[in-house]
Amino acid sequence: MRRRNALLQALHLFKALDVRVSVNEIIAFLYAAETEGLTVQEVADLARLTQSTASRSLRALGVAGAAWSQAPALGLLEAFLNPQDGRSHVIHLTAQGHDLRDQLDAIIGKSAPIAGERASRAA
Repeated sequence: MRRRNALLQALHLFKALDVRVSVNEIIAFLYAAETEGLTVQEVADLARLTQSTASRSLRALGVAGAAWSQAPALGLLEAFLNPQDGRSHVIHLTAQGHDLRDQLDAIIGKSAPIAGERASRAA
């Protein structure tokens, strides 16, 4: 029996947050989750996005109501002024962002059968 693709399963987690989530937003989250404390420009460089695209993508993952965030404001990231220069922002995960990162790590750590119980019986 074919097993569920971990990438597909991860994308479903993001789409469950908001169906409007974009690939750029997912990529930006993954880089921010991999190395907390990156600046927006560092995320842009790593993700091969323009600075403005990275900024928009990260802002869409921000906390609803925060001045830095923009819709859909998924509540996964927070931005703080960079203590090194006071102009750029550094990105950190919120508690919800840490939870999503942990769920993604679990998906990567194991795969789930697409057919569920049937696959278990066939083994």
